[in-house]
Amino acid sequence: MAGAETSMAGADVRAAAEGVQTAGAEVRDVVKEKYGQAALRVKQGGSTCCGATPASDACCDPITTNLYDAAQAQQIPEEALLASLGCGNPTALAKLNPGEVVLDLGSGGGIDVLLSARRVGPAGKAYGLDMTDEMLALANENKRKAGAENVDFLKGEIENIPLPDNSVDVIISNCVINLSADKGRVLREAFRVLKPGGRLAVSDVVTRGEILPEIRKNVLLWLGCIAGALDEGE
Repeated sequence: MAGAETSMAGADVRAAAEGVQTAGAEVRDVVKEKYGQAALRVKQGGSTCCGATPASDACCDPITTNLYDAAQAQQIPEEALLASLGCGNPTALAKLNPGEVVLDLGSGGGIDVLLSARRVGPAGKAYGLDMTDEMLALANENKRKAGAENVDFLKGEIENIPLPDNSVDVIISNCVINLSADKGRVLREAFRVLKPGGRLAVSDVVTRGEILPEIRKNVLLWLGCIAGALDEGE
């Protein structure tokens, strides 16, 4: 009987893992599509908020509006600001020192990477990690316009960071971790690449109280940073 119970428990674990992988793949595909569309809108003169909003219009989402002050906005190309899909400003949370290595998980159009690169200076390095080809193309164009020589944008997923162990001083992220169906793996990867004594500065969405299962299962609500939000206790 004990052997049968162990076998059943193992099957349950495998089924749960497969469920996470299936959900993660579905969310990842939708995120790629929507964020790719957002990058293309910016390149066509729009912004990432409120659909194809002209660049001169204000965003209609109060969560993603006015996150960067005028001084920061002047330091980066306009397209980097317009491409921001964040819910905060992690560069305002992180203490960055000259010569340090910074990694932005889900770097989008590159706004937080470019701002961080200025703070760590020529002796430092700022990496941006993104899985969307269109966003990476936009970010590299913004890097060129900004003349940022200490910046590299990497293609990959935040659950599998393409950097070696103990190679990063500071990790930042702006409303991206909630988009992952396997946040535990994201955080394990983050701590793998952080150097001893490294820091983590994250702007993201958390909830108070339990989210209904039907909301968790709605892929489109993951894009709105709702369905995938962490509970406050987590």
